[in-house]
Amino acid sequence: MNWPRPSGRIVIAGGTGFLGTHLAQHLTGLGCEVTTLGRRAARPPGPWRSVQWDARQLGDWATHLDGAAALVNLVGRSVDCIKTPDHCDEILRSRVEATRVLGAACRAVDNPPPVWVQMSTAHIYGDPPEVVCDESSAFGYGLAPTVALAWEEAFEAARLDSQRGVVLRTSFVIGRGGGALRRLVPLTRLGLGGKVGSGRQGMSWLHIADMSRLIERGIADAGMSGVYIASSPNPVSNRDFMAALRRVVGMPIGLPAFGWMVRIAAPLLLRTDPELALYGRYVLPRRLLDEGFEFEFTEIEAALADLLQ
Repeated sequence: MNWPRPSGRIVIAGGTGFLGTHLAQHLTGLGCEVTTLGRRAARPPGPWRSVQWDARQLGDWATHLDGAAALVNLVGRSVDCIKTPDHCDEILRSRVEATRVLGAACRAVDNPPPVWVQMSTAHIYGDPPEVVCDESSAFGYGLAPTVALAWEEAFEAARLDSQRGVVLRTSFVIGRGGGALRRLVPLTRLGLGGKVGSGRQGMSWLHIADMSRLIERGIADAGMSGVYIASSPNPVSNRDFMAALRRVVGMPIGLPAFGWMVRIAAPLLLRTDPELALYGRYVLPRRLLDEGFEFEFTEIEAALADLLQ
């Protein structure tokens, strides 16, 4: 670790979800005082303060930002759903409105957090076929890039001039009990873990431990500012990801899922968008590598083995 440890009180908006709970555990383990903001109470409760809010309107929750050392915003409705108009609207609004109200809360307190670490998504680059993207790459087209751009613009408008801002364009995070593995592991153990569609689509991934370490650095390292891709330095194809997952769970068979099968089964059986599986992107964390961030997990099979074995 080549940065100081964070200290003081850290507020995590969206802290009761998969990423937020792991981050709260990580930061409390470092000796930080943590307050999570969530629509529901943390379950199970952890050794930190859990505060309920609606993520849209100012309330008593804003007082917890007064004197905090940092604010981390992870708020956003899951994209793991069927993309109905209502769901698309909520995917956008949940991100933009939460970011705006956090900015209003920072302006309403006497001592706002000097650092704001903001979640974004690597999906801002769209789904270019077999093209490797970094922070300088052009944005893509479609719902996800549109949402990501609105999210980042809301952050820039909400952030105080005095606040150091760190934006993390995050790939899909793998961890125990949540994220993509929650769906993929059971299917793989049933022998259904073959390639999806062409198998050539990119799967840019990040171990949840590295995600928490990256946010830790964003809080503590005064030299870290601006936009970063938050992803492992070794993205893989869907074919290679599924092969590694089969080896880790000990399943030699992996029946492929053809595109037409995914388009039928994903909405009917899994209640999700087939494009999440059929498309993807290859991204590289160029700035993190240039600035010396050392990933604990750089190879997909070792990362999966750590989580599943």
